[in-house]
Amino acid sequence: MITVAKTAGFCYGVKRAVDNVYKLVDEGKKTATLGPVIHNPQVIADLEKKGVLVCDKASDIPEGYTAVIRAHGVPESVYKELEGKEYRDLTCPFVTAIHKIVNKHHKEGYQIVIVGDKNHPEVIGINGWCGGSAVIINDPKEQIDENLSKKDVCIVAQTTIKREIFVQTVQILKKTCKSTLIFDTICSATRDRQEEAVELAKESDMMLVVGGRESSNTRKLFEIAKQYCKNSYHIETPEEIPQKSTYKKIGITAGASTPVGIIEEVVKAMSENLKNGESFAELFEQYEGKALSNGDIIDGTVVEVRSNEVIVDLGGYKYNGQLAADQLSDDPSLKPSDVVKEGDTIKVYVVGVNDGEGKVVLSRKKLVAMESWNKIKAAYESGETLEGKIIKAVKGGLIAQTEGSQVFIPARQASERFVQDLQSLVGNTVQYRIIEIDERRKRVIGSVRVILEEKRKAAEEAFWASAEVGKRYNGVVKSLTSFGAFVDIGGVDGLVHISELSWNKIKHPSEVVKEGDVLDVYIKDLNPETKKISLGYKKTEDNPWVIAQTKIHKGDVVKCKIVRMLPFGAFAEIIPNVDGLIHISQIADRRIGKPEDVLTIGEEVEAKVTEVNWDDKKISLSIRELIAPAAEKQAPAEEEKAPEEDKAAPEEEETLVYSTDPDVEVENPIEVEPEAAPEAEAAPEAEAEAVPEAEAATEE
Repeated sequence: MITVAKTAGFCYGVKRAVDNVYKLVDEGKKTATLGPVIHNPQVIADLEKKGVLVCDKASDIPEGYTAVIRAHGVPESVYKELEGKEYRDLTCPFVTAIHKIVNKHHKEGYQIVIVGDKNHPEVIGINGWCGGSAVIINDPKEQIDENLSKKDVCIVAQTTIKREIFVQTVQILKKTCKSTLIFDTICSATRDRQEEAVELAKESDMMLVVGGRESSNTRKLFEIAKQYCKNSYHIETPEEIPQKSTYKKIGITAGASTPVGIIEEVVKAMSENLKNGESFAELFEQYEGKALSNGDIIDGTVVEVRSNEVIVDLGGYKYNGQLAADQLSDDPSLKPSDVVKEGDTIKVYVVGVNDGEGKVVLSRKKLVAMESWNKIKAAYESGETLEGKIIKAVKGGLIAQTEGSQVFIPARQASERFVQDLQSLVGNTVQYRIIEIDERRKRVIGSVRVILEEKRKAAEEAFWASAEVGKRYNGVVKSLTSFGAFVDIGGVDGLVHISELSWNKIKHPSEVVKEGDVLDVYIKDLNPETKKISLGYKKTEDNPWVIAQTKIHKGDVVKCKIVRMLPFGAFAEIIPNVDGLIHISQIADRRIGKPEDVLTIGEEVEAKVTEVNWDDKKISLSIRELIAPAAEKQAPAEEEKAPEEDKAAPEEEETLVYSTDPDVEVENPIEVEPEAAPEAEAAPEAEAEAVPEAEAATEE
């Protein structure tokens, strides 16, 4: 019997490259590949017939041709050579991931070690991302450079290298080098293919490994098969099959660059070696049946579009496939006729084959999910940033959807800060990175936090490179505390102290701002060592003392409110947050013991501005100066009125007979009897003595 390996044939990266080259040809584009697109002479010959050129260097590509970078990848320098030219980069995503690892760690000072064949184009390409400085090891028995023992080493593997070679090399380097950073970059498809080759070779009398002799992964498959089955052969075409018919169990596998058509031809030719009487037709039907088993992906042609399903011709298989409407698209509002039409060629996933009912169930949604899964895996390997929409909150985190795949984002990875209500994030589109994959359970864990932290770190570096005192920013309020507000000014947080939030006195920052507000702030002070930033927010034009300069002038009479009192005077608020001092000597027209004898807190009074010092923020006020002029104005009026009163009522004439001020000269004094002058009785002794003096003056 013949057993064909399930993993035989094109891998994802090779198929992607070959399909795209054929697509360019079909589009009528002149195409030139940098080296053979794959290591298979039959495919290369077919492409040459279609006009595809194979060029060794970018400079060899003729004008007007579209350049193709094959799945093996190229050195970094080649991209610079291709600038200005049209090119298609078909580097396998798993190889691209190695380029990024090598480039990053080379810049960080690591010595790069590549476990692989130094002459293989993939290894040449990888080495080009560290300036050609890599140490390349293909055999762990080789003499290791003594200089490596003194260096920090970063180890990567050619994607198609034998696992045992990589493991042995790593073990040796770990023992001899100062420190080792290890990246197992052997392609998962390569691992699966090699593991299956081992199991198949153990069970077979003869092993055929089909593929080009230039193909590294095919040669390694042959080496593996030879270890477990001595009758193992590496062939490129059916004509190279050994002409023997003594084998009962024949195993067939193929390299990643071997087309399925060649595998089918080998299976057909091997039917002559069967000893159990099976015909080639039965064998090939069995082989084709495996190609159409559950889980396979094939191209089909739409032959009928119905209201609830699509009928697909599966290319010669005895039954047509049935593609239900709900398996055609994720959008339930779309009808099958909105998505496909008769004659369309579509790729479908085989959900189930039922020969008894003559039924093949197909799905497009599962295929999209699988393709998305492959992209997820490639993104995980390469560290690529993905974008997805948060579709729901679940226990412990969020679910993000990206091109048909659902990714779990733990709560602690959903943001830089703790998010109390995860439901508030549902509906948001976020960028994230895959940090963990469970192949068996098809479970993917992503992190938004790592992206935000990287952006913040980059923003911090940019900030500190240009930060200086006085520089202004539009910042976003991130959080409030009792002593101020923390504001994000572009990747870093600065503190606006509560005293800087308002010219008025406030008890808490929430009286002025809230989280999410955008503030126009400036740097008051910063310390690059402690990473502390003090921000200012109050505007000069809002300063009450600046406003006061336009409203208050020396000599003005102002209304003000008594706000506090001290032994030496009272402070009165003229306008909000601008107080003036009424000295105790300026509160009344007489001597007082303390301001409380005349004034009370909250009382509104009128006062005259006597002095202003804007630099020291001092304003002097006087109530007394308003009392004295009022008294002087009233006195002359009374004197002018006195003569008229004398005429009308001479008996009630009042005459000044004494003064408490010794400097005041009394005119026409008269003698006043004690009973006629009660004021004298109540006056102090000093005032009573003034009366005799006045009498004496009269006698003279």
